[in-house]
Amino acid sequence: MDEEGFPEREALRRAGLRRTPFREALLGLLRRAEGPLSHGELLARMPHGDRVTLYRALEALERSGVVHRIQGTDGVWRFRAHVAETPRCPGGHPHFLCTACGRMWCLEGQPWPTVAVPPGARVTDKQLVVSGLCASCLAEEPSSRKEGVENAEDPLAGR
Repeated sequence: MDEEGFPEREALRRAGLRRTPFREALLGLLRRAEGPLSHGELLARMPHGDRVTLYRALEALERSGVVHRIQGTDGVWRFRAHVAETPRCPGGHPHFLCTACGRMWCLEGQPWPTVAVPPGARVTDKQLVVSGLCASCLAEEPSSRKEGVENAEDPLAGR
């Protein structure tokens, strides 16, 4: 187990969750991942777990604020661990979903749009998922399908 930066046991203890080998392994996997991971991706990387155990563990981790979940434009939920200094999702960052390979990236440091809600309303959740093709999938596309994509400008960029 990693003893520096974000020890899984300590994160579970701070969250008031029972420490189990499965939860520790799951949290470690989410912490080391390059981006949010889906149930299927997690199951494939967790050889000693089953679907029910995974769902229950993710639910407990999310409820306690140790991980956050993001629903992609494909309808699939993906999960990401938080950094040690932040007890809950720092929020305020959009995500990018590749519609070809299904990978998702946190776009931390990017501006979050301001949305005016009705007077007296309270926002309880927010998500912004931008979808498209990642560099790897775009490079694998036939050149006939790439035409116009490489030079296409995002009409929303800079707004």
